Amino acid sequence: MLCRTGKATKSNMAIKVIFKSVCGLMTAVAFTACSGGNIEGQWVESVPGMENQLQGIDLKEGGNASSINMATLQYKKWEKKGNTLILYGKSIGNHETISFSDTLSIEKLTNDELTLKKGNFTISYKKQ
Repeated sequence: MLCRTGKATKSNMAIKVIFKSVCGLMTAVAFTACSGGNIEGQWVESVPGMENQLQGIDLKEGGNASSINMATLQYKKWEKKGNTLILYGKSIGNHETISFSDTLSIEKLTNDELTLKKGNFTISYKKQ
C-alpha cells in the first residue's frame, strides 16, 4: 500500500511478502493433497494361500492395462474418474470368455500403496 507520500511503507511491503508466501504455500499444499500418488504402474498383492507369489494389475500410460500372474482374469484397459477406478477386461474359464467392467472406489493412493474397495470387499496393493 502507498502512504500519503506515494511511497510504500516497510510494514505494508512486509505484509505483501508474507501474503505472497502464504498463498504460495497454500497452493503447494493443496496440489500435493489432491495429487496423491500416481496410479500408473504395476500393483501387486500376495496370492491368497501362496504368499510367496504375487498377482495384480499393470495400469499403463494411456489407459491400457494387463494382468500380472492371473491367466483367467485378463485386464485390457482402465480409467480413473475422481476417486473411482474402472477396470475393463475378460474373464476366461470353462470354455467361456466373458467381458467385464469393474468399478472400484479408490480408498488410498500413495506412491507405493493402492487400496480399492467394492462393497465389503477391499484389496490392498503395493507398487512393484
